[in-house]
Amino acid sequence: MSTSIPELFLTDYLVARKKVFKLFGAAFHVYSTDERLLGYSKQKAFKLKEDIRVFSDESMAVELLNIQARSVIDFSASYDVYDSQSNEHIGTLRRKGWSSLFRDQWEILDPSGIVRGKVMEDSSWKAFFRRLSELTSFLLPQVFHIEVDGIVVGIMKQNMALFAQKYQIDLSHDTQGLLPRPLAVATVILLLAIEGRQG
Repeated sequence: MSTSIPELFLTDYLVARKKVFKLFGAAFHVYSTDERLLGYSKQKAFKLKEDIRVFSDESMAVELLNIQARSVIDFSASYDVYDSQSNEHIGTLRRKGWSSLFRDQWEILDPSGIVRGKVMEDSSWKAFFRRLSELTSFLLPQVFHIEVDGIVVGIMKQNMALFAQKYQIDLSHDTQGLLPRPLAVATVILLLAIEGRQG
């Protein structure tokens, strides 16, 4: 019996929003450009070891992705990404901890543990000024470049929004299919959950 691919993994252009609830954690919504909800996730507050589940909608009836931290809170934590329907290990995202204090950086690993790509904040000087103040971060919104095998496959741009972080994601650059789309979506969710706190 064949299983249809969720639209979340077929769409080149996405809009992701993060809403923060100080006592209860955060919620992530991923929309199509025409504002249809394609993915939903919740992050519990005060959780030492991340276990992030991505669902098709807010009912949380259909789980699409499982993102598991290998260890408790760590500057250089690795996060394994699994397809929740098949339990297949799709790949791993590893935060480059101390480097990310000055400029957000991640590595993308394939299921065998080989580094295939990276995710990086757009520039060192902009990253520096963003960390100086909240006002600067609004004037210089974050931009992340996602690369695989030296080729830019995705761009994630922050948009200013009241009471929420909002990002526009463009995955149309990946014309060769170098980055599995579920891993691309997991990258977006992790950047919202772990990084992107300047906005």
